[in-house]
Amino acid sequence: MNDRAEPASASHDSIAVIKMGRLERDAAGFVLQGDDGLRYRLELARVPVDHVAKRVRVAGVLADKDRIVAEGVAAA
Repeated sequence: MNDRAEPASASHDSIAVIKMGRLERDAAGFVLQGDDGLRYRLELARVPVDHVAKRVRVAGVLADKDRIVAEGVAAA
């Protein structure tokens, strides 16, 4: 259940990540309340309504310190 981070091949400034936590929905969209205690705004191609309020694993690119461009959301 360790978070993983490694350089993304698409950009020198972006970092590929896998984060674990609870998926939440707010007025602006979706947020991951991470196991690391941080909240990450998620940019998603699909709406993961089946995973709201559940523990999930998010794979994507850390675009900012608190924003992930998600490539996938799955039950953890």
